[in-house]
Amino acid sequence: MSATITHARSHAFTHAWRGAAAGLVGGVVFGVLMALTGMLPMVAMLVGSESVVAGAIVHLAISAVFGAVFGIIAGAFADRVWSVLGAGLAFGLVLWVLGGLMAMPALLGMAMFPMGQTSMMSLMGHVLYGLVTAAALYGLSMRNV
Repeated sequence: MSATITHARSHAFTHAWRGAAAGLVGGVVFGVLMALTGMLPMVAMLVGSESVVAGAIVHLAISAVFGAVFGIIAGAFADRVWSVLGAGLAFGLVLWVLGGLMAMPALLGMAMFPMGQTSMMSLMGHVLYGLVTAAALYGLSMRNV
């Protein structure tokens, strides 16, 4: 029985680190969009700064953590491209609702569920993050890294 538990833990760890790496890829793509739209200083406000560099670092750290979560969730079927892309799309939407519409505004003392141009850009970014993260996870899974 302990060999089975060790094997399961090994798979979970592999899925998590692949997910974290994939999340960084998705985070870089989403981060470019955020940089182009001037949103990184708002992310930096989560750590008491308004620096673009601080915002980028915080964003990438969050991207890696959520990528690891995605890797654990989707790692078992990450070798099936349409399944993992569908999961990535759904994951991006969930992150947008929980993060972009709820947590971020609440942590910054703003109204939750803001709707407008900024939230629509956030939707696009989160969906892009989910899809790119899923594609990167697929690529890492196919390489058997």
